[in-house]
Amino acid sequence: MRMRLRSAAARLAAALLAPALTLAGCSGSGSGQASSGHRDGPQHAGAVLAALHAGLNRRAVTGTSYYLSLGDSLSQGIQPGPNGENVATSRGYADRLATMLRRRELPHLRLVKLGCSGETTATMMHGGICPYPAGSQLDQAIKFLRSHRGRTALVTIDIGGNDPNSCVLGAKPAEILPCIFSRIPGIARNVGAIMAKLRSAAGRRVLIVGMTYYVPELGLWRTGRTGRQLAVLTGAVAAGANQMLAKGYRRYNARVANVFGAFRTSDFGALAKRNAQQGNGAAPVGGTDGKAQSASSKSVPPNVAAICALTWMCAEAPRGPNEHANDAGYRVIARAFWRAIGAAS
Repeated sequence: MRMRLRSAAARLAAALLAPALTLAGCSGSGSGQASSGHRDGPQHAGAVLAALHAGLNRRAVTGTSYYLSLGDSLSQGIQPGPNGENVATSRGYADRLATMLRRRELPHLRLVKLGCSGETTATMMHGGICPYPAGSQLDQAIKFLRSHRGRTALVTIDIGGNDPNSCVLGAKPAEILPCIFSRIPGIARNVGAIMAKLRSAAGRRVLIVGMTYYVPELGLWRTGRTGRQLAVLTGAVAAGANQMLAKGYRRYNARVANVFGAFRTSDFGALAKRNAQQGNGAAPVGGTDGKAQSASSKSVPPNVAAICALTWMCAEAPRGPNEHANDAGYRVIARAFWRAIGAAS
């Protein structure tokens, strides 16, 4: 059965475009792919090296050190296989970032991946999805950090993206926003609890970098009227949710990899601005034809084109639609972490 948004939800979609576009201005080209070039010079490389060395003892600087990767499926590097099943690859962002760091800073760096596909902030703390000897991913991470004091150069984390999934998948459109908003306070509390325990176990000098998220639902723009409205709704809400995540990470002296900005998530372009000014919002965002649009169409906003280029959301079945990043997307995520590592603290 085809979903239809109620007129109130349609008006809300138009209203939410304004803050989304405002945030796009705050996370412009300086946060995106185009800005990576000027961050690769000797000064940035030196800042990366200093940040990684901060938590290491003398022996680990010249010998074996560790990079601990935590989070959900993205931290594991999941992609859809030929039959559409999700499988782990060695081309995820953690693998790529570890390779970059070995080549330039720490040749003996070892990557330890504890991430769990489908993990939420609650299951990360309490377990229930993936088996861990310590009981949960967080407890396993704490055990690792305490037993590797002075030898852990980097901890990365992406968590929280799965928490509101059930609010969008299979839900009635009018119920999506209330459901998501009801979960944000819980996500904030859980991220705070996770970060407090990680920082305590790692020590104050170990570099921790948290990640903001791209928004796979932007790919729904191509599927017609309802898809365009859902893309605007989730894109705008995600802007606020990602700001909340970033604030939670920074509270515990962690840096933030701006993947939200690197994927141009808020950039709905001139088309979205025009639709936001159409009036009461009863008209569908993006047109009235109800036909699917390809990523190459001139009417597809830049953020939708980016999602199609960097994830499997717009791929043909059986591999698509799939929310996970493709090879190009994981490269962009790795670059976002690289920039965050060398950013001013």
